[in-house]
Amino acid sequence: MNIGIVCYPTFGGSGVVATELAKVLANKGHKVHILSYSRPARLETSANISYHEVSINSYPLFDYPPYALALASQMVNLIEYENLDLLHVHYALPHATSAYLAKQIMIEKGKTVPIVTTLHGTDITLVGKDPSYKHVVEFSIDKSDGVTAVSEYLKKETYKNFDLKKDIKVIPNFIDLERFKKSNKSHFKKAICPNGEKVVVHVSNFRKVKRVPEVITVFAKILEHGIEAKLLLAGDGPDRQKAEQQCREMGICEHVRFLGKLDEVEEILSIADLFLIPSGSETFGLAALEAMSCSVPVISSDIGGLPEVNVEGVTGYLCDLDDTECMAKHAVNILSDEKLHKRLSKNARKRAEKFNQETIVKMYEDFYKEVNEKVLQPG
Repeated sequence: MNIGIVCYPTFGGSGVVATELAKVLANKGHKVHILSYSRPARLETSANISYHEVSINSYPLFDYPPYALALASQMVNLIEYENLDLLHVHYALPHATSAYLAKQIMIEKGKTVPIVTTLHGTDITLVGKDPSYKHVVEFSIDKSDGVTAVSEYLKKETYKNFDLKKDIKVIPNFIDLERFKKSNKSHFKKAICPNGEKVVVHVSNFRKVKRVPEVITVFAKILEHGIEAKLLLAGDGPDRQKAEQQCREMGICEHVRFLGKLDEVEEILSIADLFLIPSGSETFGLAALEAMSCSVPVISSDIGGLPEVNVEGVTGYLCDLDDTECMAKHAVNILSDEKLHKRLSKNARKRAEKFNQETIVKMYEDFYKEVNEKVLQPG
């Protein structure tokens, strides 16, 4: 197939999933065209992948350039000149809205292209609930030819927050098991932990919802229990300065490293003994899945889609939101009990294998075929 994929280029889950999906589809022989306002972080050069940048011109008339219209226009160009068979947009706003406009323009030109929309999270649970956008989100989802959500939790939230007629198919996020697997990085671990300390890891965009201060609080409690450990924080964002100040105030800076944004986060996960993700909102929990794929036990908050990934007592533990005592208790147990750690690590990898990219991408391919037949061969 000749497939257009529209996404945000950022390190967030939707952009990562869209880019990884494009790479797998391209490896399977599909022609893929990535459309975004800048090159996605994980996009690599490939014979079957083309990157198209959305150009946005500034005019004195506009305080804010009309990105949705520029995107729709670029979609029309892609459909018309690259002869797309299907357009897959990730994130409802404004991608699904722009896709609907592009489709109507193409119908006027005598060509119909199916639109698939994948819902990822804040497009439903945060941005989409804004009264300023609600009606547009509802319309855009309902006018999509096929709709998917990355978790059962997100599917339920979508139906709860919007008056929709469209069926939503759950296709979870996936993992590259070859990339995200525990590898021998003993020299790296020795450099960071010269005295054999345990390694606790957190990866996020340091937004408030990720609750990085709770990560540091839990880690401080681990140290208080006499566990020798290092905390590695990968990523960057609004709460980084606050987190750094918190470490100074708690007097634990010598045990904490801020690594910034990393392209190869699997190298950090390969030396991790424990992964903390106390988020206030996660529609899936891709960071947790990446850790589990590297055989790292996970302690997470019991919210959103995280329980669909991290299984209580099997791959790690789930705690109530903001319950740092619960997280610290489980963390100490995992880090001090070698037998428990080994069992959880093995189960984490086994659980991650259920989300392997071959199985999940096949689900997308089958869905593309189903939507194509429904739109192009109705009845």
